[in-house]
Amino acid sequence: MRDYLEFEKPLREVEEKIEKLAASGGGKSGAQDEIRKLRTKLAQLEHELYSKLSPWQRTQLARHPQRPSTLDYIGEMFRDFLEFHGDRSFGDDRAIVGGFASFNGRSVMVIGHQKGKTLKERMQRNFGMPNPEGYRKALRLMKMAEKFGRPIITFIDTPGAYPGIGAEERGQAEAIARNLYAMSRLTVPIVSIVIGEGGSGGALALGVSDRILMLEHGVYSVISPEGCAAILWDDPAKVPDAAAALKMTAQDLVDLEIVDEVIPEPLGGAHREPRAVTDRVAKALTNQLYQLTDLSVADLLDQRDRKYRRIGAVTGLDPSVN
Repeated sequence: MRDYLEFEKPLREVEEKIEKLAASGGGKSGAQDEIRKLRTKLAQLEHELYSKLSPWQRTQLARHPQRPSTLDYIGEMFRDFLEFHGDRSFGDDRAIVGGFASFNGRSVMVIGHQKGKTLKERMQRNFGMPNPEGYRKALRLMKMAEKFGRPIITFIDTPGAYPGIGAEERGQAEAIARNLYAMSRLTVPIVSIVIGEGGSGGALALGVSDRILMLEHGVYSVISPEGCAAILWDDPAKVPDAAAALKMTAQDLVDLEIVDEVIPEPLGGAHREPRAVTDRVAKALTNQLYQLTDLSVADLLDQRDRKYRRIGAVTGLDPSVN
C-alpha cells in the first residue's frame, strides 16, 4: 500500500475515487468515462504538485518510509555482496552496512546507512542513526578497501549520528572526526550518493569523497529543519522556513558547488519507480568511477583537497589577511 505524505492528500482523494469506481462498476461505460476524467485530473494534480515542491516538502519525500534504502540499491546494482560486521572494538552497529561487492564486474567496497522499512526493522537499525561503532566499522572497511586497491562507494541516508549517552561515552565525536580525517587521505577513489536524508556529521562521516551525487529529492544539511527551527525560533511552525533557509536541497547544493551531480527521480519520488532510479544511479556511478580510476594517487588526493577547500570559501577579502 502507498503511504501518502501530508501534502499529497489531494492525490489520495482522487485515487480513492478511482479505486471505488473501478471496484463498484468499472465495466460500465459511464463509470469508465468518469475514471478517465479522474485519471486526467490526477495527472494534472501530480504535475502541479511535484513541479513546485518546497524545500520542506522535498525533505518529507527524502524521508518517505517506502523510499529505496542502501540494501535495496545493493541488491539491485551489485553482485556477490559480502557483508562485514563489527568494529573490532565494541560491537556491530546495524545502522551501517558494508562489505565487498562486484559492480560492473569490478570489485568495490560499498558502505551505507540503513534505516529499515517496517517499525521493527527501524528499531533494529536505530532508525539509521549510527553509534560510534558504526563509524568505526565503516572506517575499518574503508582501510581494507585501500589495502586492496578497491574503490569505495557510500550511500548516505541518516537523520544524523545517534546522540545517546552511551554513544557519547564511547566517543561519538571522535569517531566521526577520525572518519573525516581518514577519508580525506584515502588513496582510492570514493563516490558518495545521498539517496535520502543527509543529516549533520552523521552523514558527513561517510561523505568526504571525490564525487558527491544526490538524488533529486534528497536533502543534505548541517542540521535538520526541526532542529534549526527549535534553536533559532523555538517554534515548530517555523520548520518550513528553516528548510528553505538551510539551502539543503539538491539544486541548492549544486549551486553552492558542494554536490557534483543530481540524479533525476520519477514524478512523485524514488519510491514510485525504484527500478528506474536504480538504473539512473548505476549509470551515474559508472560514469564517475570511470573518470576517477584514470587519475594517479597524487592527482586524486590533490583534487579531493581542492574540492573541500573551495567549500565555504569567502571571496572579496584582502588576500594579505590570513
